[in-house]
Amino acid sequence: MTAAVILCTAPAEGDAAERLARGLIEARLAACVNLVPSVRSFYVWQGELQDDREVQLVIKTRSALSARVEQWLADNHPYEVPEFVVLDASRVAPSYLAWLLAQTEEP
Repeated sequence: MTAAVILCTAPAEGDAAERLARGLIEARLAACVNLVPSVRSFYVWQGELQDDREVQLVIKTRSALSARVEQWLADNHPYEVPEFVVLDASRVAPSYLAWLLAQTEEP
């Protein structure tokens, strides 16, 4: 079993980031979701440069659940194209990995 860290941003305004974090935990698709406030994102959307305040979600889960997390985010995220970047963990403390596996649903 391997672990993955998934990055996803959400709007800073409102409760979208908190709803996404709670939903992923309640669905047992993630063991932990960190909400990192005060992210400022620059990107081009529909031909225009955007400068937005966002919250960075750092989602810890099983690698095997990545596709299900992606689909869950697509179904529940307020953005038309939510960020979804998977970072496979090359090393995870055995005790943390055991906890992560216990908190997430087997695929």
